[in-house]
Amino acid sequence: MTSRGIRDQVAVVGVGCTPFGEHWDKGVDDLVLDAASAAMRSARTDVDAIDAYWFGTLASGPSGVTLSRTLKLDYKPVTRVENLCATGSEAFRNACYAVASGAYDVAMAVGVEKLKDSGFAGLIVDRPVGDGTATATSAPALFSLLAPAYARKYGVSDEVLKDVMTRIAWKNHRNGALNPLAQFRKEMSLETIRSSPAVAGSLGVLDCSGVADGAAAAVIVPAERAYDYTDKPLFVKALSMVAGPAKGPTDPTYDYTSFEEVVRCAEDAYRQAGITDPASELAMAEVHDCFTPTELVLMEDLGFSPRGQGWQDVLDGRFDLDGDLPVNPDGGLKSFGHPIGASGLRMLYECWLQLRGEAGERQIDTPRTRAMTHNLGGSPGNCVSFIGIVGSEKDA
Repeated sequence: MTSRGIRDQVAVVGVGCTPFGEHWDKGVDDLVLDAASAAMRSARTDVDAIDAYWFGTLASGPSGVTLSRTLKLDYKPVTRVENLCATGSEAFRNACYAVASGAYDVAMAVGVEKLKDSGFAGLIVDRPVGDGTATATSAPALFSLLAPAYARKYGVSDEVLKDVMTRIAWKNHRNGALNPLAQFRKEMSLETIRSSPAVAGSLGVLDCSGVADGAAAAVIVPAERAYDYTDKPLFVKALSMVAGPAKGPTDPTYDYTSFEEVVRCAEDAYRQAGITDPASELAMAEVHDCFTPTELVLMEDLGFSPRGQGWQDVLDGRFDLDGDLPVNPDGGLKSFGHPIGASGLRMLYECWLQLRGEAGERQIDTPRTRAMTHNLGGSPGNCVSFIGIVGSEKDA
């Protein structure tokens, strides 16, 4: 990839996030208003000062009017975007590019999804008639293929790999119990997780992320104006989005132990940010733990662990809240919840809190000043990937 990036050209000056969960008493408008208002308050600004909006949702609004109506905008541009589970990140990426280009001085990215009263248990998407290579297999079934493939390739027994998956869920529930906005605010024992009812393959219910309602938003301005809004801005270091060629379902060499889209995306993001050793340079990472084996594979695809070593690093606690590189300190998709259009911006919200020293009980202790957000959307061998890197300091 040849992206030049916009390192240190734009800054995040306000972020807001609603609680994620079952909001039977709130609609899309309520969630959007709550998140956008919180972001504007933290940026000490208002609707009139924001020039343009990017609105991310998979299925909770057909156009930019959904946002404009709610915020009562005065005929301003609102662009609706969608990119599966990377939808919120897509809104953020486009808002950042718009400000970096000089087209707008202040932009807002908003992501929302209302899933609990939709009647769907997962993604709200139509499956169009294709060429016959796409399967109707459920997401849990597709991602469950990662576990036995990883075990076989690296000589890890099924029992040990189940321990690894269980510990990932345990870690994320433990972190989520410290998060007042999380959908599931309860620690779970290893035995409870390990023995949860089967869903697909070796995946149990507690290996799967939650279905939730929620919204999140961020305000973006040129870097040179950041301190007009806040004394602790976050500067955007890298934004990378990759769409794969969807070869996995038909490629006999694809072995379900890696997401090539994530590998390419990470290479691009690290190049933009000037990162050579992410495991030692990042303060934390929010990754797309839609299922526990996904987080395991991502540890290696993102360069946090050598190939075949991620399972041991999980068991050793390297990615715990007090580990060398905390992963999903807010509980991740697993505990915080996963309203599709909001998840990417929710990850940014955790980076905002952590790098500003405002994460409360789950505050990480590190001198490092950069953090990552990562989304993927789709399935193994057939997905999109986003990586964003932000930092609390501008590079010299």
